[in-house]
Amino acid sequence: MKKFGWIRTLLFVLIAVVTAPQISSRLVALNAHAADGFAASAQDKDKDKDKHKDGHKGDHRNYDDSEFTEKDEVRQSYQLTPGATVRVAGINGAVDVETTGGNTAEVYIVRSARNRADLEHRKVIIEHTGASLVVRGENEQERRYARGDNPQVRQRVTLRLPRQIDFTASGINGKTTVGEVDGPVKLSGINGKVEVAQAVGYSELSGINGTVVVTIAQLGERGIRVSGINGAVVLRFADSLNADLKVTGINGSVNADMPNVVVQGTISRNNFNARIGLGGAPINVSGVNGRVSLTPRS
Repeated sequence: MKKFGWIRTLLFVLIAVVTAPQISSRLVALNAHAADGFAASAQDKDKDKDKHKDGHKGDHRNYDDSEFTEKDEVRQSYQLTPGATVRVAGINGAVDVETTGGNTAEVYIVRSARNRADLEHRKVIIEHTGASLVVRGENEQERRYARGDNPQVRQRVTLRLPRQIDFTASGINGKTTVGEVDGPVKLSGINGKVEVAQAVGYSELSGINGTVVVTIAQLGERGIRVSGINGAVVLRFADSLNADLKVTGINGSVNADMPNVVVQGTISRNNFNARIGLGGAPINVSGVNGRVSLTPRS
């Protein structure tokens, strides 16, 4: 029995020696196949990343203003009577208003798009009489677009206007700047920074998504009202200005960096009252999501 056991052990050893190279070869092949699989998977992932990156690049290119290379321009001059009404509305871009003496209004409009076909859409319409001037973007009712057609056109309006006007701007998607006006100024529904240099007259600024900067030389009896602002409000005052300031309902602080401001009553986030100079016309600021700053006019 011991003899047969020794023979079986010897046979097992011989079989292992003969088959070991084959098993080793198979293991090497399996390992190589697995490595190839991992490499292929990694390459596929890299390709997916490249596609993902390319897709994002394409998205960014869609919003790149440098593609808006096609342009057209309008330059016109009109005569206005003193106290004329000037209205700007529905502009997809910046509006810049400079004021001067005289009775001449100069209008300069630049529109830009990706191609000439898009420039056939979203015109800027000018309507004029001796007592009024209207500069407005074409609305949907005036031009019906084909289904799925959404031409993108940028608009920029630059105006040089007489100081003695009644000025209104609304529905502006861009920075809006207004020079000194001897008359009422009303700005509303603006998505962008607003800068106003008030001279004489009542001003009302509301529904603005951006910083508001108002330079106040003097006030009429009705003063100025600023409300519904999603951004900081900066009020710049002339040294000789007399006014009563009331700030309510703000999500931020009030910074009065002026020597001629006397705070009245208790200061809180929802209530800030102050007398500027000797007091006088009202300045009402309310519903501001940001800081309110009072500074001297530079």
